[in-house]
Amino acid sequence: MKNQNIVEKKTYIQKNTKKFNEIILCLFLGGFSSFSILYCVQSILPIFSRQFCLTASQSSLSLSATTATMAIGTLFTGVISDIIGRKLIMSASLLIASILTIICSFIDNWNMMIILRALIGLSLSGVVAIAITYIVEEIHSSSLSFCIGLYISGNTIGGCCGRILSSIISEHFSWNISLLTIGVFSLISSFLFLYFLPSSKNFYPIPVDYKKFLNNFYLHLKNPILFILFMIGFLLMGSFITIFNYIGYRLILKPFLFNASSIGMLSIIYLTGVYSSPKAGILINKYNKINILIISLLLMILGLLITQFNQIIIIILGLIIFSGGFFASHSIASSWVSAYAKFAKIQATSLYLFFYYLGSSIFGTFSGFFWFYSKWLGISIFMIIILIYGIFLSLKLKKFN
Repeated sequence: MKNQNIVEKKTYIQKNTKKFNEIILCLFLGGFSSFSILYCVQSILPIFSRQFCLTASQSSLSLSATTATMAIGTLFTGVISDIIGRKLIMSASLLIASILTIICSFIDNWNMMIILRALIGLSLSGVVAIAITYIVEEIHSSSLSFCIGLYISGNTIGGCCGRILSSIISEHFSWNISLLTIGVFSLISSFLFLYFLPSSKNFYPIPVDYKKFLNNFYLHLKNPILFILFMIGFLLMGSFITIFNYIGYRLILKPFLFNASSIGMLSIIYLTGVYSSPKAGILINKYNKINILIISLLLMILGLLITQFNQIIIIILGLIIFSGGFFASHSIASSWVSAYAKFAKIQATSLYLFFYYLGSSIFGTFSGFFWFYSKWLGISIFMIIILIYGIFLSLKLKKFN
């Protein structure tokens, strides 16, 4: 009876209302700021290498440390928000990440930079893991897809703009000024987020059964289909981040001699996801989703093969094909996890995100070994092997289909 009364009291926010407009504005700002903070260092990794006398692998830790702690955080911030509430966790997370980014701009010690970036990742997990749950709880079902799509667009555009802005500002001023600019913008966004985001109306605190919580993780990991999908997410993000971590190092060398802002502009390629992600969603409704997943992985391999040429236009074409395949694959795998999990869906999604960002951390730094010894060819061969293994895992899914 108590649960029935709770359901009856739920009032969802309708489209074209003041609260709806406030939500989409705040979540767009939240996604934009979070992913600007997360990825602003990627396009300036060569600058860090030069400034702090680092290898490519050491420089990549500024991103890998952030995604590693964010991966860990996504496992727990969701359940913490079940106790405390969605808005408080998201607002505090964005505020803390912004302040830490501002502090990073004044740091001249690389070890301290990595520690701060790790804390930033832990903070950002509070936005990444909870935002869609807040949307599902508060927005009327007729507008859910639109609102989630806008939030994800904010993530994509934020990641793209963070890379571009940091590279342009770093080239004309310094990397310190670029981090300071992004940190201040995100701090302002966090105050707007806190002020304008409507408080949850359909959230009710849930006491945590820790034994059940851990058991759900165990059962999801034990499920062969879910575990394969988690591993595919691990390989996908690992290969994607690796390619865009080290392409900058390739392009600063002869015959290209790119500057920082030119490398940052390559982030526009990420916008291929705006087309390929929804397109993959349409195709899997018409055709076998395993086949579409395999085709998407093959596109990533094709893109990598094309980048072996030394003409910049051909390299950009290869990166576009690679990125399109990545976003399509990620869209299929992540939506499959949500649809397949029969219980504790939030925890299943958290596990997918955990493996997804863990792949970014491990491969993003470990691949520096291949860059050191074999440059772009070594990176490409390693990533192609990883993606072939992804195809092998996808074929294994056919046993359960």
